[in-house]
Amino acid sequence: MCESEQNHAKAIVESVGAVAKQVNAKAVIAHINAIPDIAQLLKVVPAQISIIIFGSSEDSEAIEDKRIVRLEVPSFQLTRMDQIKMATVLALSQRVLDAGDTFVAMTGVAGKLIDTLVVMEVGKEYELFDSVGQPKLTENVRRVVFQRVLTMALELANEGREGKPIGALFVIGNMRELQKYSEQNIINPFRGYAEKDRNILDVKLRNTVKEFAAIDGAFLIKGNGVIVSAGTTLRPDTSGVELPQGLGARHASAAAISASTKSIAITVSESTGAVRLWRLGKMVIEIEKAPRAPVPPGNHAAFD
Repeated sequence: MCESEQNHAKAIVESVGAVAKQVNAKAVIAHINAIPDIAQLLKVVPAQISIIIFGSSEDSEAIEDKRIVRLEVPSFQLTRMDQIKMATVLALSQRVLDAGDTFVAMTGVAGKLIDTLVVMEVGKEYELFDSVGQPKLTENVRRVVFQRVLTMALELANEGREGKPIGALFVIGNMRELQKYSEQNIINPFRGYAEKDRNILDVKLRNTVKEFAAIDGAFLIKGNGVIVSAGTTLRPDTSGVELPQGLGARHASAAAISASTKSIAITVSESTGAVRLWRLGKMVIEIEKAPRAPVPPGNHAAFD
């Protein structure tokens, strides 16, 4: 890592406290591995402002300070803005941030030190998170369940199935409502199993979910994490759904089911790998699949 990158990152850390105070920020957000000096960050950020650190649990477990809020974010290659989106949606789900809150984010190229400082207000920037007028993100869903499903969707987007792109639709919410708008046209692979054996929080189900994601249809998941069905056809009224240009039937179903029920829908696009979150008929966040880094000459085996 070159000296200029170190100096730029240190300069951003030195200035973030003054910026956060000036804009009356509720929090400062950064990836733990992208900060050159966490002790200096704790020193410059005013005591009344939270510090939201995202990354894997191994990265942040040694940090101890009452102001620090840890967010478990999968180690995927995300763009600068998508790093902020991911951290923000998890902060919203944990109620660390709310609509209207201002925050300062420090970000950079994945795997490198911070090189960018951004000031944003939750809900004001549509491309970040359109949360104004939305109920609490996890109103009817356990926060840990929401986070696990979002992580699963990101894994599918980044890894696919056997290296091939795959699309998927997850709907989390009240089954009594969801089943009014759904039908099972294939044998449900989760039927007949005890609830404890089909909970999305069980890490042993990771590969099972990836296999069944290849089936056309949606996963229906209770708010407590129990998977009710896979390959489920959704039949909500899509006539009033307005989608961004280029999105098809899977996204229309996600928007419509989230409008008709108290549910959260998460889609994975087979064509682009983008992960989108739907609530009350609207797309409230979009996380794009980051482009793969170019293969260094002579190192092709490492990427096979």
